[in-house]
Amino acid sequence: MDTHEGNAAGTSAQREYERRRAKDEAKVRETWGSGRIGSIAVALSSERQSTTAWKSGATGESKVGAHLEAIASDRIIVLHDRRIPRAKANIDHIVVTRAGVWVVDAKRYQDKRPELRVEGGLFRPRVEKLIVGGDRTKLVDGVLRQVSLVREMLGQQVGAVPVTGALCFVDADWPMFGGSFRIRGVEVLWPKKLVSSRDRSRCCEPLRSVSSF
Repeated sequence: MDTHEGNAAGTSAQREYERRRAKDEAKVRETWGSGRIGSIAVALSSERQSTTAWKSGATGESKVGAHLEAIASDRIIVLHDRRIPRAKANIDHIVVTRAGVWVVDAKRYQDKRPELRVEGGLFRPRVEKLIVGGDRTKLVDGVLRQVSLVREMLGQQVGAVPVTGALCFVDADWPMFGGSFRIRGVEVLWPKKLVSSRDRSRCCEPLRSVSSF
């Protein structure tokens, strides 16, 4: 049974980074020409933040993917870089076991600490926010949309299956003890913690239908 289906981890992000980098270089050469001066201008030009973000994303996905590949077997299917139907976006990683399905979104926020901030209380609605060098709660919304999509697809093909979402932060400033948490049902953790969260003793014949992504 092939447990390593689809693209390698980070393929889409790396491809988008290369596309944007080539586009940026073309703009510089439009100004300075394609000769020696143009090459010097390209070498001295800094990449735009919006371009380097894709490179960082590809690195994060590759690191998470490597940890997941280490536990892949005939009882644990690991899928990478799965295209979301009717959308340009993709799901970074899907892990399928008898215990259920995990939808994993890899993020690389170097040297920043993921934190759970709870606002509100007795007289105001409770609001949970994800803080990683700023308010990143939209990342949770994105994972929840992916979880909903996978849950809907599985419901149509194999019936109700537990689906858990996870945000896996690479190279973040995690504390020595503790650090992981759950926000609105989404697990927030790091690669080694993600792998240890898999209960391998409950894994059995995998649910193949997820590979249709």
